[in-house]
Amino acid sequence: MSERKQILVTNDDGYDSKGLIALAEALKPLGDVTVVAPTTEKSACGHSLTLTRPLRFIEIDEHFYKLDDGTPTDCVFLSLTKLFTGDKKPDIVISGINIGANMGEDITYSGTASAAMEAVLQGIPGIAVSQVYMNSGESIEKYGYTLAQQSIAALVQKIFEGNYPLPERKFLNINIPPIPAASCKGFKSTRLGNKHYGFHAEVHYNPRGLEYYWIGLPRLEWMETTGHTTDFEAVKEGYVSVTPVQLDMTSHDDIKALEKWL
Repeated sequence: MSERKQILVTNDDGYDSKGLIALAEALKPLGDVTVVAPTTEKSACGHSLTLTRPLRFIEIDEHFYKLDDGTPTDCVFLSLTKLFTGDKKPDIVISGINIGANMGEDITYSGTASAAMEAVLQGIPGIAVSQVYMNSGESIEKYGYTLAQQSIAALVQKIFEGNYPLPERKFLNINIPPIPAASCKGFKSTRLGNKHYGFHAEVHYNPRGLEYYWIGLPRLEWMETTGHTTDFEAVKEGYVSVTPVQLDMTSHDDIKALEKWL
């Protein structure tokens, strides 16, 4: 390993995702980038580890690997075991650029966010970055990943020149608005919004008449909120949303009430 900063990059869209390639390119001026990503898309796999079958690193290029049928969490976990040996660990783990939003409670499904979760569990700063898109991805085709690249590079440089802004077991969840870079209003510190969830699953039949289901796309609709700006509101207003996320999911405000109820 060189004395340059060590950056581990992963995602949940697969090793050949344009968002992943754009992220790696944006980070190369800031340090030595190692990419370890799933072989296939693992969207909505959550913070899952593969425990029932073996996994293999497959080298695609120098410092670029796909993990055969692994999850984003597997990628981080095994990279720290296989690729970063001894006391030397990555200085930061960046997950993304995810194709689509990871806002509100959706981060509990997100493989992108879960890779950042795994990083901070292992004592390494973690960032999850997602590109919100509109009109079935037309906004990405029109604007590309320029704003996402500029934003993540600026934040990582700020961390390397100073410090990571969060304590242990907390990560940054970033969502990029679907607008040209020149139109962005800057960064905004946000909290997770509350999403409207519905049920959408299409029923189909195979040629033998057997019934199967295909879970549909979620709605991008959010509840009206009061208080600090939410991630959804910031993105809607043209800001890059930066949300601090903690792994402690305890509802601390309800502990005393629960004690009384018990």
